Formats: sequence, structure tokens, C-alpha cells
Amino acid sequence: MTNKFPVTCHTKHVGFGSTFVAIKGMQEDGVRYIPQAIAAGAITVVIDQTATLDDALAALAQEKNIQVMRVTDTRRALAELSAQAHGYPAQQLTIIGITGTKGKSTTTFLLEHILKSAGYKTAMLSTVHNKILDVVYETELTTQHPDYIHAFLRECVEQGVTHVVMEVAAQAFTLHRVATIEFSVGMFLNFSQEHGEFYATQDDYFAAKAELFSACAAQAKIIIPENDERIAAAADVAGVAPQRLLKFSTHAVKNPTPLAGIQFVHDHYQYVCPALVGDFNIYNARAAITCAQQFGVGPETIQQALHTFMPVPGRLNKYELGNGAIAFIDYAHNPASFEHALRLMRTCTDHLVVLFGAGGDRDRVKRPLMGAVAAAYADFVVVTTDNPRSEDPLAICKEIVEGVPVCQQKKVALELDREQAIRLAYQYSRAGTIIMLLGKGPDEYQLIKGVKSHFSERVILQSLGSALEGMASESDFFTKKLDTVD
Repeated sequence: MTNKFPVTCHTKHVGFGSTFVAIKGMQEDGVRYIPQAIAAGAITVVIDQTATLDDALAALAQEKNIQVMRVTDTRRALAELSAQAHGYPAQQLTIIGITGTKGKSTTTFLLEHILKSAGYKTAMLSTVHNKILDVVYETELTTQHPDYIHAFLRECVEQGVTHVVMEVAAQAFTLHRVATIEFSVGMFLNFSQEHGEFYATQDDYFAAKAELFSACAAQAKIIIPENDERIAAAADVAGVAPQRLLKFSTHAVKNPTPLAGIQFVHDHYQYVCPALVGDFNIYNARAAITCAQQFGVGPETIQQALHTFMPVPGRLNKYELGNGAIAFIDYAHNPASFEHALRLMRTCTDHLVVLFGAGGDRDRVKRPLMGAVAAAYADFVVVTTDNPRSEDPLAICKEIVEGVPVCQQKKVALELDREQAIRLAYQYSRAGTIIMLLGKGPDEYQLIKGVKSHFSERVILQSLGSALEGMASESDFFTKKLDTVD
């Protein structure tokens, strides 16, 4: 994909002849970057109708013969102008939009793989990475800004792609990132506590996700979980006819070997996916299969696709350690995801170690809730950092530990250095232990006080071997910095 866009909200994408949309964000006002955009070649600038250009900026625009457009909503204008500039590529593609608090990435990866296995030319927009055919692109957002999305979709059209599977975050609806895109199929997987830093209430968060219903084409099928009355009611309020709703089963399946993959029945066919573990992934797989069936993909093709499916980066990725313990790296970063992952692992071992933190400048309500869930399932808990951003890392950890009952705090250790925390967790493991590293998933960085530095849990785990074998004493574990939490 090109690094320059005909319409963009970021100066790094401005090229000669570009339209620059100055968005007033929560931390930055795009108006201040107009001089940089003009210097980079922008010939049109879009600003909010209430924005004020100082004398120097107004003079610069006049001197350079810059067209200044005023609009009522710069975010929506970015979407509309981007779509127009690229020739409305979304209209030439079959686009499947997937929302939900958890499971979006796995379901997106699964569905894209099934469709590709069926012979469709596919592309994918996800939290983990984006992909056109077999070319992978890095991403930093679950749902990118509209300038990127429409450039991506234009590239899809030019590469002969027919089907695009994309994750759609709640913020993507709220911030109009997917305005002008009409989904051919929609999927609303689930809903649980998250993003309290962005939405005033969880009702607001739910309402944002429910915008999926109105974002789908008039006759589009929408896939939802059975027995979820709230999601079904939201579809009804949005005017979705009952015949447009396809419900996938959430019936639990007891898997005798839960770490050896998932096995389940869907529409009378048996499916096995060795790369995925956990009941929650059965739900994701059923949702993906239900969608694939709408495109005529048969059970034999789906069976083969699930058999050849590779693990999603950062989603329960398994590592065998030098002392016989097993570690999993997983992206779980909210109470519901913790509950699903840890409940599964508790059935697989008699010794469970859980390590996690919580992102700074993000939902604070969930922090003690995650602490409570971790303590309920784990034998040992290591609380550490996870992108504290502008917040004090110790303060975040204290908020996590506040959710741990006093009677269970003796099994909690605090280590702010995440690499040392991982090594600490390893020291208290043994053959048969499962270590859960939660929160980062595929992300290989730490973001502290505005500085983004490389950090790879994968590399750290791969380095653990005989040099670190051997158990530390429980007394050492219990006294490891826990006194800083009081």
C-alpha cells in the first residue's frame, strides 16, 4: 500500500495534491498541523465550522492558494471524502463486519482462512495485523482511520480481492471510521465490561457496538449468539427483521483434552481445530462457520480449513519451558476474557501462575475486577506493568490488587519490571505448571511516559531454560514487593 493518501488526517500520509482533514481529537487539534500538511503538498484543508485560523495560518493558506473547507463533522467528512477519493471501493467488495468485546480477532482469522480455503480471494483488517491476499501489513488500531481503510479497500479491488473480513471496534462507529461502509454480513459476538476510559457508561459502549445493525445492508444477514436477549433486543430496536438474524450455538462442549485443540458438532457435522483451545473458541468457530455457510462453503471445506488453521498471534500461544512448565501468551485484558481463559486453565493443571497488568489511560473500573478473577483461579499471581502510558505504574498495580480479597493477597506478588516479573513467575513454576501471561498478546512493546520501547514476551519465554530451573521458596514469593501495595 502507498504511504501517501489523496485524503488524510495525518501529515505523514500527505502528498502533493492531498486533502488534509484537521480533526480535533481528545489530545491533539489537527489545526496546528495544517502548516506541516501544506509543506508536504496538501492543496485542500478541511476544518470544523467552528475552528479558528490565526492570522499567520490564514495568510499562509492564502499565499499558497489553499482551499479551506468548513464542515459540521470532520471525522465524518474524512470518511466520506476518503471513500469518494478512492472511487467508493467498499461498494465493489463483500465486506463482513465483526464486533464484540472479545473473540473478534480469532473469529476474523478463522473466517478469512475458511473463505480463502474455499477459493475466495480474501483480505483482512484486524487488531493483530492486516492482510491482502498473502501480503501482511502491520497495524496499531483494531479499526484504522477511514483514510487508511479506503486506501486499503482500493488496493483490495486492484488486487482482485472479493471478500474482506474486518474487526469493527465500538469506537469505529462512534468516531465514524466505518461511515459510508455498508456491511454485506454483520457479526455481533458478545458483550462485556470494557472501555470505561472512552464511554461514560457501559450502556453507551453497548449502544456503540449495536450500531452494527444499522451499518449492514438492507437485506444483510446478521449473526448473533443464541440466548443473548440484549443483543437480540438491540437488533429488534434497529429494525432488523427476524429472518435476517442467524444465531450460532453457545452450547458448552466438554472437551476431554482441552489443550489439544477444540472438537465440536455444528449442524450435525463434527469439526476439529488443533490450533485453538477453550470453549470460547468453539463459540468463535461456530460464528465463523455460520458466516461461511452464507457464502456457500460446504462442511468438508470447513473441516479441512479448521484442520489447517494456524494459531492467531497472541491468542493462547503455547510455549514449553525448560523445567517442564507450559506458558501461554494471551491478549485477555478484561474480566470476561480472564474468566474464560483462567477457568479453562484451572481444569488443566494443579498449579496455575497468572501474570498481568492493566493499560494506563484506559478503563480503571476493570482493574480490581481482573485482580479478583486472577486471584480466584490462580495459585500465584504476579501483578506487573502493561503499557502504563502516562499513569504511575505502581498506582495501576495497587488498583488491581484492591480487587483481591485480603485472605488471598498472600499469594500476590508485585514486580513492576515485566521481564523480571516473567522470570519470577518461571521461578515459582515446576513441571506441570501453567503460566498465563495476559494482556499483551501479539504486542511487542511497552509504552511508558510517551516512550515506546521494544518488549517481547515471546523472546523472553524462548530464553527460559536450564539456567533458571529450580523452585524459589514460597516465603520469597510472598514477600516480593507486596508490601508496596499496602
